[in-house]
Amino acid sequence: MYERHFGFKERPFSILPDPRFLYFGRPHRIAYAMLEYGLIGQAGFTVVTGAIGSGKTTLVQRLISNLPDANVTLGLISTTSISTGGLMEWIMMAFRQPFESLSYPRLHQDFQTFLHDQADKGKRVVLVIDEAQNLELARLEELRMLSNLNIDSMLLQLVLVGQPELREMLQRPELSQFAQRISSDFHLPPMLRSDAVAYFEHRLKTAGGNPHLFSRQAIYEIFDFAQGTPRSINILADKCLVYGFGDGAAKIGKHIARRVIDDVRHFGIHAAVPRQTDLFN
Repeated sequence: MYERHFGFKERPFSILPDPRFLYFGRPHRIAYAMLEYGLIGQAGFTVVTGAIGSGKTTLVQRLISNLPDANVTLGLISTTSISTGGLMEWIMMAFRQPFESLSYPRLHQDFQTFLHDQADKGKRVVLVIDEAQNLELARLEELRMLSNLNIDSMLLQLVLVGQPELREMLQRPELSQFAQRISSDFHLPPMLRSDAVAYFEHRLKTAGGNPHLFSRQAIYEIFDFAQGTPRSINILADKCLVYGFGDGAAKIGKHIARRVIDDVRHFGIHAAVPRQTDLFN
């Protein structure tokens, strides 16, 4: 829509996770380092938490895209789907292994065989579970039991990614044994205000456009209203580009940013919700 007007090859502020657009501000650098440390250091469990829209999934996808295919066998699960089947079935599916019409003991045995086969090939098996705050306690216990397969060697590494509720769950007394097996963990905070301008410039440049299209005043208006949440920032910035295109503007100044924010505040779907961040959840 506005791509040709502003000279973009693609939309710079899409909310779809795309590792190319990930900007490594200090919080994301630390989170990425912890993820990388967990995998390279062969941690049994690695946990990364963060608020909705903080960039967790994009961060994990960046890590996945950088993993050496020859040395790692990767499985990815979103727990929005686990409720429709048993955990072992979803794990087998994540690694493209047969699972239909098999009993739980057979699934467990076949998965163990799969892990040993991968180890014999010199490969590390990594299972990433996104939105892990939705896991039931029984599922977490099942994962802990699976980690018992690592008794002689590191056959399986698990990475749990989720909202702050996941961290709260793992602090419960009944999950103390699980928590003791977590070797690497990090909570991803909101973006720093000092990173705002560089964040915009990175995304605009990656999309093939002018990295200085947004004025600093516009950037800070957007950042402050979004409270440093990347997804919220992207939604507002994208709306600014639509408004700017409609106005025939050459650049996005603070007056356009303020119009967008005022419209979202007063006429957005969640306009009645007092908390600003709820506008984008």
